[in-house]
Amino acid sequence: MSAGLVQAAYIVAALFFIMSLAGLSKQTSARSGNYYGIAGMAIALIATIFSPDAQGFGWVIVAMAIGGAIGIFYARKVEMTEMPELVAILHSFVGLAAVLVGYNSYIDPPAIANVAMLSASEVHAHHVIHMVEVFLGVFIGAVTFTGSIVAFGKLRGVISSSPLNIPHKHKLNLAAIVVSTLLMIYFVKADGSMFALIVMTLIAFAFGYHLVASIGGADMPVVVSMLNSYSGWAAAAAGFMLANDLLIVTGALVGSSGAILSYIMCKAMNRSFVSVIAGGFGQEVVISSDEEQGEHREASAEEVAEMLKNSKSVIITPGYGMAVAQAQYPVHEITEKLRAQGVEVRFGIHPVAGRLPGHMNVLLAEAKVPYDIVLEMDEINDDFSDTDTVLVIGANDTVNPAALEDPNSPIAGMPVLEVWKAQNVIVFKRSMNTGYAGVQNPLFFKENTFMLFGDAKDSVDAISKAL
Repeated sequence: MSAGLVQAAYIVAALFFIMSLAGLSKQTSARSGNYYGIAGMAIALIATIFSPDAQGFGWVIVAMAIGGAIGIFYARKVEMTEMPELVAILHSFVGLAAVLVGYNSYIDPPAIANVAMLSASEVHAHHVIHMVEVFLGVFIGAVTFTGSIVAFGKLRGVISSSPLNIPHKHKLNLAAIVVSTLLMIYFVKADGSMFALIVMTLIAFAFGYHLVASIGGADMPVVVSMLNSYSGWAAAAAGFMLANDLLIVTGALVGSSGAILSYIMCKAMNRSFVSVIAGGFGQEVVISSDEEQGEHREASAEEVAEMLKNSKSVIITPGYGMAVAQAQYPVHEITEKLRAQGVEVRFGIHPVAGRLPGHMNVLLAEAKVPYDIVLEMDEINDDFSDTDTVLVIGANDTVNPAALEDPNSPIAGMPVLEVWKAQNVIVFKRSMNTGYAGVQNPLFFKENTFMLFGDAKDSVDAISKAL
């Protein structure tokens, strides 16, 4: 395949990637968005493998076969509840790839095109730029690698969701950046130094670990989104090192879209975007949840079913507990039964419900819940006061009135679904334990709230039978 044909294929692949992002922005076009992404990646792989400069064809095919087999195995095996941690660990692979590409590009730098036509100063400038690309690419990749592993551990539950609080944490972060900058200056002036590159890599590994470990569990959806952005910039840096235009474009698309999504989520959580990048939020010590809030009231599945029958308007607010219990299917069943009886049923989705942006939307779409009754927080929050019954299924922090009423709460200022304004609120929970943020929820003790304890799927099934 000629170089011109490869570039043409790269342009087509880049267009497919842009169409993929456009498709993924809406539920109704998400499937086609995935297909566009697959087509773009297939074109990119074929064009790269058969490009005129490609070597080691056999090794590439073996690597693709092994990687593809592992990917298919885990994609088929993973549950939707495990999707956030899968995404996090995949980000770590991108970061590690950028580190390896950086070291390879430093040890065996690519030839400069048309070098005979360039002056000595121009050749030197190209060399300096390449040194900077290598250093920055390795730094971003290393931060993404360890940061993503920590995010995976927190989401998996093998690392505590509580934020890591060590003395002078922000000074340590600043020191890591300053020392890395000085090492880069030395690296460029010395015309390359393996020692400086290795020291910086170790600092970046520690920096990435500390950056994400310092963030509390309630903010992990934003962290995963931000790591998605980091992985994109790592890929773009690898593209500069390899002189691969498509990798640069693709990395920039992923990096910018991840950053935009993180910004949107930060606004939804009333967080500072800058503090996200700096790992500066979520570091508050979690307040003890043992303080007495009052008495809670319980309801049976039959009582909830009777309450739903007598309602004209019902809103369902799902959370991660619904995902864990795989309750989205029976939730769809009671939705259809209530709508058949003339009850208006809608879903209220908080921007950070679950452990990944859009997690609840995907689960509900998987259960064939109509798109038009699934509404975002901003669209539905004003309607709770006119709602007869709200079902809070596995949600906790996203419906916590303390965010608006208690300025000392760790989630103070975070916009939440104001479910307590409805006539009746039914909270589905296994116990009175706190949510992922470790913050007690005053909603459980309000006069219009009833607790329905047990597995969410079993509870919804029982309500469905009662209906």
